[in-house]
Amino acid sequence: MEVLRPDSLAEALEMKSAHPGARPLMGGTDLMVELNFGRARPDAILDLTRCPELCVISDDAQTLRLGAGVTYTALVAERAPQVPGLAIAARTIGSPQIRNRGTIGGNLGTSSPAGDALPPLVACDAEVELANVERVRRITVEEFVTGVKTNALDPDELITAVHVPVARGPQQFSKIGTRNAMVIAVATFALSIDPERRTIGTGIGSAAPRPVRARAAEEFLSGELDWDRAAPPPPAAAARFGELVADAASPIDDVRGTARYRRHALAVMARRTFTWVWDDFRRAA
Repeated sequence: MEVLRPDSLAEALEMKSAHPGARPLMGGTDLMVELNFGRARPDAILDLTRCPELCVISDDAQTLRLGAGVTYTALVAERAPQVPGLAIAARTIGSPQIRNRGTIGGNLGTSSPAGDALPPLVACDAEVELANVERVRRITVEEFVTGVKTNALDPDELITAVHVPVARGPQQFSKIGTRNAMVIAVATFALSIDPERRTIGTGIGSAAPRPVRARAAEEFLSGELDWDRAAPPPPAAAARFGELVADAASPIDDVRGTARYRRHALAVMARRTFTWVWDDFRRAA
């Protein structure tokens, strides 16, 4: 197995073009598990740890750009107030040692339905930045993940960053598992509200082949809320919102839980997270 060690992003893209089958390595929290258990044996490893461009965080008034090599620890320490939903999810990922190594780009590249960072990114319409030697393109996270551990990345491309809208309202993330961290989630749910646009964003994880939005639930809830007065919603609104979120999922039975339990958990998490974000919005109004 050949190990390629570029010293810059430009050099990394050239190597990826010449070796399209090379597997990128940054934090290694997913790839090293695959290698250790014999689940993957690529011809080459593309070591990106000496590409400083991938670890840069930058922003403008509306968007936060997180380099693909930004770790969960760095995200939480430096930018949690700008992307609170993603930060909450990041705090539940693995142990401190995993969070010190694991990266946002790695979670996207693995494209697991259970990737904890993915539902908050879907809920806020985040975009993945992809690059090869000829071009840079952007695609929404929802479009990027196409199925179970599959995505829209071309063989000669690398994930270089993710562009996350800066939160204009409260965000939340909820996770069901045998523990709160260091566990693959049975189901996850992310919620984002935008009082300026009067919209709701949702993200469902571990309950479909890829992270999905509950669009019918979003449209229903945004029409039920009194955005001007921040008044309490009708009592039945949260319950109906939970039902519509559960309906948007397509879970399976597996060793971690049944499809029926996953739907029930999503309905509960949707009701709870909505209550939390609306209470936050009302306090700030």
